[in-house]
Amino acid sequence: MAMEYSEKVMEHFAHPHNVGVIEDANGIGEVGNAKCGDIMRMYLKINEDEIIEDVKFQTFGCASAIATSSIATDMIKGKPVSEALTLTNQAVVEALDGLPAVKVHCSVLAEQAVKAAVADYYKNKGIPCDDCLCEHCPAGGCGREEHQ
Repeated sequence: MAMEYSEKVMEHFAHPHNVGVIEDANGIGEVGNAKCGDIMRMYLKINEDEIIEDVKFQTFGCASAIATSSIATDMIKGKPVSEALTLTNQAVVEALDGLPAVKVHCSVLAEQAVKAAVADYYKNKGIPCDDCLCEHCPAGGCGREEHQ
């Protein structure tokens, strides 16, 4: 059974944006899905005004995983950290003009990767968990013992 992918998914898969590593990233998040084997790592370079100046990703996974990583980086680049924390998997799916139902979990990973990178940024700055909007962070993202 062939899956139907939108033109945007195919474009971001074939020509992903913002691929790579930021050597001096001040926020790095990594998430994965044990069932499908997808792994996403997101790198953020955030300036003193808390604007995401640069974002890169590395993803090991299917076309949907790569496409969702690519579009998520486009959606947060140049935006305030507070806005990146509001990114939802639904917004990622909509930006790609949809995903097959069995691939929606990839959009969840993209959302989680962004939020894990932001949580790492806050942890590196020494911002207490309550101030980093921990309800947005994936388990373990903020470093609090109760989230380990």
